[in-house]
Amino acid sequence: MTHHAFAAADLGASSGRVILGRLEDGQITLEEMHRFENGPVRSRDGALHWAFDELAAAVREGFARALAAEPELASVGIDTWGVDYGRLDAEGRLLEQPWCYRDGRTDGVPERFFADFPADRLYAETGAQVQQFNTVFQLAASGAEGWDETETLLFIPDLLNYGLTSVAASEVTFASTAAVLDVAARQWSEAVLAHLESRYGVPASRVLPALVEPGTVLGPTADGVLARPVPVVAVGSHDTASAVVSVPATTERFAYISSGTWSLVGLELAAPVLTPESAAANFTNELGVDGTVRYLKNVMGLWVLQECARTWREADIEISWAELVDLAADAPALACVVDIDDPRLLKPGNMLGRLTQLARETGQSLRPDPGAVARCILDSLALAYRDAIRSACALSGHAVDVVHIVGGGSQNQLLCQLTAEATGLPVVAGPAEGTALGNLLVQARAVGAIEGGLDALRRVAIASSDVRRYRPGVLPIPAHRWDEARSRF
Repeated sequence: MTHHAFAAADLGASSGRVILGRLEDGQITLEEMHRFENGPVRSRDGALHWAFDELAAAVREGFARALAAEPELASVGIDTWGVDYGRLDAEGRLLEQPWCYRDGRTDGVPERFFADFPADRLYAETGAQVQQFNTVFQLAASGAEGWDETETLLFIPDLLNYGLTSVAASEVTFASTAAVLDVAARQWSEAVLAHLESRYGVPASRVLPALVEPGTVLGPTADGVLARPVPVVAVGSHDTASAVVSVPATTERFAYISSGTWSLVGLELAAPVLTPESAAANFTNELGVDGTVRYLKNVMGLWVLQECARTWREADIEISWAELVDLAADAPALACVVDIDDPRLLKPGNMLGRLTQLARETGQSLRPDPGAVARCILDSLALAYRDAIRSACALSGHAVDVVHIVGGGSQNQLLCQLTAEATGLPVVAGPAEGTALGNLLVQARAVGAIEGGLDALRRVAIASSDVRRYRPGVLPIPAHRWDEARSRF
């Protein structure tokens, strides 16, 4: 009986975990080694950064525990949220703690950027959805300070890999979130890098490292990092890329929702969609494993409900996540819906007030009790999922028969059922740790424990996953009511 073990660090924008995966008889079992909080911290001047040194230490601790549990650990791999980066000097030291994408320094930057580099040109090059926190806009907002001392710019998972191996490389699935990559060529965009240098003084072509595809073995951990050297694999290092690998699909006609703090809603395609219509709909073309494209839209996700829950806790209103979902289930359906992707919902703080304002602007009222607020958010998410899936299919010419929800949000039974009702499609929910599972699958193939393409990886995902199925028509919400609700905003 062949046994292999791997460790995956999966860092989200609100928490992180290190998962030990054991591959045996075509099935991976998961064991949590370490879980830790993550979140932006404010500097003295009020700016939002990541406590990178603490994150790196937590990852190393998780990998050390995995190695202690499995002394023959075959490899480790890291995936994280998108777009953010750190700058290293010639000695490999961070020049500052990495900026958080929720910081307000990019407010208004896209509009200024497009004044001399048109939006349609950026989309034709990068295929990237315009969001003010895209790396290209962060770089444009960064100013000239520190670039003379900058030797290398590394995205967050690449930065963590560098700390383990001293190898500087940029993995393409993450790089494609930055809007600085030629998405069709899977290489840096010379035009975008040249504009950043000439217009903003950012020497991107000098500081960005070589690109690598997911599944590249970067090398062993450096001396002293772990009890013994362990190979480090550049997996699908953007968490959504790893999550999509784990989708337990049996057909190509599927849509996916990677559901957590953010919801990434889209399709897996063979080539990017770079039409003017796709640009107008603000869909992004991010790169995936095995030459695929993740054609998707970022939806604000459960972040909005997480922020509301934080506000209630601060007001000494203690409600568990399960209780909150139960209260939402008892609240009236579609009583109030909002545009969950309104940019005003991006930043932390006063989420309840902003939701109330959005409702008021569209002639609605939002009851302030937790059940009504949670139902508003979940109904609005289901509407956003419906819109994104329908638009993705229309723009790409790719039809779907099923929606797969992976990630933590797959455990929210009400949201999964509402998604089935809103889309009119069956929903398959799970695996909940889909991102970690996808990370582990790419590692396993990289070291020869699994052979084959995505189909082979997904056969292992299916064998390794407990899923729950939802069909439309269970809740008494006629299809026309979703249309009516959508018409309110």
